Order: sequence, then C-alpha cells, then structure tokens
Amino acid sequence: MLADKVCPVWVGYLLASPLRKLFDNPVKRMSPYIKEGMTVIDVGCAMGFFSLPMAEMVGSDGKVICIDLQEKMVQKLYRRAKKKNLLSSIEARVCRRDCLNIDDLDSAADFVLAVAVIHEVPDPSSFLVEIYRVLKEGGKLLVVEPGGHVSKQGFRATVDTAVKSGFTILENSGTRRRHQALFQKTTGK
Repeated sequence: MLADKVCPVWVGYLLASPLRKLFDNPVKRMSPYIKEGMTVIDVGCAMGFFSLPMAEMVGSDGKVICIDLQEKMVQKLYRRAKKKNLLSSIEARVCRRDCLNIDDLDSAADFVLAVAVIHEVPDPSSFLVEIYRVLKEGGKLLVVEPGGHVSKQGFRATVDTAVKSGFTILENSGTRRRHQALFQKTTGK
C-alpha cells in the first residue's frame, strides 16, 4: 500500500524538531478534532510530531495508534513517548507496503490523521477504503499534503477518491504550503 517514496529517517529528526512547533503547532491544529478518551490513528507517524501531542490530548482513557513503514521511526517514537511518560496512550505498529496492519480495528477509530502520506501511496483508493473501514460512524479523517509535493489537481484527485471511497467532505482548503481536507464517515447518506 505504501510506495517506495518514503521519508528518510534523518528527515524524521527535522520533522520532529521543536522549532517546527513555531509555525506548525500540533496542539493548535489537532484540538478541534481530538477529545479526551478518543481512539486516534496517525498514519505515517514518523517520530511522533503529531502522535505525542495527540496522546496528551486523548489522555489515559484514550489511545493513539501510530503507524509507520519504518521500524526505526517507530523505535524513535517509542523513545520520545517514554521520555514524555506517554507510553500507556501510544500503540505503534509497523506497516507493510501493501497493508496498514490495522485489520483488527473495524469501526474502532474516532479520528485518523494522514499528513504527507497519500502522495506516497501507490493505491490511494485501497488506502482510503481501509481508513473508512476502521473509522466509527461519524469518525473523521484529516488529510494534509505538502503543496510543494502535491499539485492542486493531484490533491483534487485525492479528494475525489475519498468521496468515491464513501467519505463526506466537511472542509477542503489549501495554501501554497499545504492542501488540507477533512472528511467524515457517514454510512447513512
């Protein structure tokens, strides 16, 4: 399911940098979507730039399931979670190129985050169908793609694929730096 175009581990350190919070605050970005006690999935979690703040937000009654293709990213995520005393709220999984490793999560998630991931997936349709399956009714998916890697037309294709996969669009916005869309699972259309 994930392509050969993966983020190098050394870039993971840059993505997890505290300096990034100055212009991309994960708590501010996620607070409209994340509540205490939720089950959240972070696909392409890397070293946990969004995962760790989301773990704080869901609290001890919630869970953040972190998925990455690279074992080294997951190991770094666990180390960072341990330092912040968040291990009880984090469950990390290594996925394969053809499988997200979430077969056991039917209708389990309240929210799924996919930042800079879908443009690396060779089959976005299968990816989005899988995400739809693991969301609860009314659950939300936030897709964010970098403007420098993904054209407006490319992102429009992702949005169209999400709709064909069953999602309802709640928001669709973008800047030169990023494209962003919020979707909801609604089976009773």
